[in-house]
Amino acid sequence: MQRKSLDLWVGLFVLLGAVALFFLAMKAGNLSSLSFAQTYPVTMRFDNIGGLKPRAPVKSAGVVVGRVADIAFNDQRFQASVTVNMETRYKFPKDSSAKILTSGLLGEQYIGLEPGGDTNLLAAGDNIRMTQSALVLENLITQFLFSKAADGKDEKK
Repeated sequence: MQRKSLDLWVGLFVLLGAVALFFLAMKAGNLSSLSFAQTYPVTMRFDNIGGLKPRAPVKSAGVVVGRVADIAFNDQRFQASVTVNMETRYKFPKDSSAKILTSGLLGEQYIGLEPGGDTNLLAAGDNIRMTQSALVLENLITQFLFSKAADGKDEKK
């Protein structure tokens, strides 16, 4: 009787471990927030997308209003073309702006959407023209070091 009880607890522990691994894999693959809401595609172009990935959230006022659907390189403009699927329940003006932000200091990147003031709303296939690229930490460090080096040369004169 005691052996069966031990086997039951071990089996339950293994099952809980498998469920935990499944949810961890879903979270790592950014699939934990699957949504079956109706969406419409909107395109935007950025000079640098940093570490933005497909399925990254599109947020406005901290609320997820869509997801990144596709990232491609436009070899005529030499920019990244990002297509996002916006949920139809959220309507934004045509003159809205988008920028790539980072959650936390070194966290995941997402697109922040700022609504504009236009009376016309974004529709399927529209473009958001006002965009701001991602801040790349390495570029900021390089600029800081070069500016400090230039300051050091000026002090020696």
